[in-house]
Amino acid sequence: MSSVADKLAKKSSSRTTAKQVRLRLVYLDFWSAVKLSFLAAVALAIVTVVSTLLVYLVISSTGLVGQVDALLGAVNGENTFTLASILNLPQVMAFAAVVAILNLIVVTVLGAVLAGIYNLMVKVTGGLLVGFTSN
Repeated sequence: MSSVADKLAKKSSSRTTAKQVRLRLVYLDFWSAVKLSFLAAVALAIVTVVSTLLVYLVISSTGLVGQVDALLGAVNGENTFTLASILNLPQVMAFAAVVAILNLIVVTVLGAVLAGIYNLMVKVTGGLLVGFTSN
């Protein structure tokens, strides 16, 4: 079998004395995958909340909501509905928090499912061949 790891092993074995090891990844621990995906989801949740806050601050400081309200009033002819009554900071941040919590759950479950799928695929394919070297 001529793989990239084999070619690299042949190329560099003549020049260096570094030990090269080829290992096969045949199992992903379920709880490790869950913990790692949970931490990634927490980072994604923080990014979601902060970016939503920054976008809201930019939109509110530019007066875009008031301009959209004026446009809707000119199109409708009546001013019964205002966008500013719906788009205020507490409601926007509550929506961002709900989205962040849902993403937290989905990404954590997705990490666990992918670990299980990988463990099932390893039984068919034999695993992932990874080459390591010590420099």
